[in-house]
Amino acid sequence: MELIRIIISVLIPPVGAFLKVGLGLHFWINLILTLCGYVPGLVHVIWLLVRK
Repeated sequence: MELIRIIISVLIPPVGAFLKVGLGLHFWINLILTLCGYVPGLVHVIWLLVRK
């Protein structure tokens, strides 16, 4: 499951954040960061995946 989550996170960062934390604060932060640019959203979702 972790490999699938990583692949989805690289392709679509908000979906990866949703799979990790649900519809919490970090999902909305990631959505905003991804709308501002793909790279900030990607960095945030990678941080979410390695943090726990």
